[in-house]
Amino acid sequence: MMFVIAEQKDGVLNRASWEAVVAAQQLGGPVTIVLPGASVSAAAAELAAADVAGVIALEHDALGAYTPDGFVAALAALLTTEAPSHVVLPHTYQTRDFAPKLAARLNAPLAADCVGLKSAADGGHTYVRLMFQGKVSADVQLVGDTPHIVTFQIGAFRVDAVVKGSAPAPVRQLAATVDASAIRQKPEAPFREAKQAVDLTQAARIVSVGRGIKGPEHIELAKQLAEALGAELSASRPICDAGWLPMERQVGSSGQTVAPKLYLTLGISGAIQHVVGMKGSRTIVAINTDAEAPIFEIADYGIVGDLFEVVPAMIAALKS
Repeated sequence: MMFVIAEQKDGVLNRASWEAVVAAQQLGGPVTIVLPGASVSAAAAELAAADVAGVIALEHDALGAYTPDGFVAALAALLTTEAPSHVVLPHTYQTRDFAPKLAARLNAPLAADCVGLKSAADGGHTYVRLMFQGKVSADVQLVGDTPHIVTFQIGAFRVDAVVKGSAPAPVRQLAATVDASAIRQKPEAPFREAKQAVDLTQAARIVSVGRGIKGPEHIELAKQLAEALGAELSASRPICDAGWLPMERQVGSSGQTVAPKLYLTLGISGAIQHVVGMKGSRTIVAINTDAEAPIFEIADYGIVGDLFEVVPAMIAALKS
């Protein structure tokens, strides 16, 4: 039996939860989705659209605001009782915080930040992890007592690949086992560097700029294109290091990992450090003057040309 630990905030599902469902469905066997929180009935009903054995709304007032102590206590108690063979989670900032602690509490093996899976010769599973900033792929097999815990990088699986059920799956309301007095953390409001802070992982379309933009005065052109597309604006590391865009807009191995429907790059060469953060995008469009730029190796559509000529034409076409 596979368990998926879904993620929500204020009753709104994290899009990556659906990707974890896809991963569990591809692992094979019956899948049960667990959604921790305080009042998650509506979000749990949304998850019930998937072709799964059931959904557990794991509720407790102490789970209303995320804390690693609270989530680990609730999930460890549930997993000990239900005894699934595998636990699948999306590799989000929240998950990377509590998943190692959960694995340690259960004395369970953990493979984190995986990008794919394979069937092993012995009938088990092999998980693919990137190493050395994406330069090497490692095949990992978990050994030891179950549950085997796996987190998958955002973009490793496509949301539209989720198998939907012919009828809603049953939803079970379950009171979580949590001692609120044992929670050592006191949640505060999420840190925001600026009022324009954005979670790029939830964006459906992204326009990303690189060194080819030449100067901060040209960022406005990229913003105009993003606005015309209804997209968010992001950048490669050099742009953020130079202060042309805030660090919260960085995509790559030292920034955010994204998987939008459309990822349009302007003047990005395609260094591996950037590619590992966006290669899961459904459609990648690249604009670069260098026909040999590595970005064209992964792009679905490529335009070899001057972005200062191409982008204004695109904006005009989108507005017409």
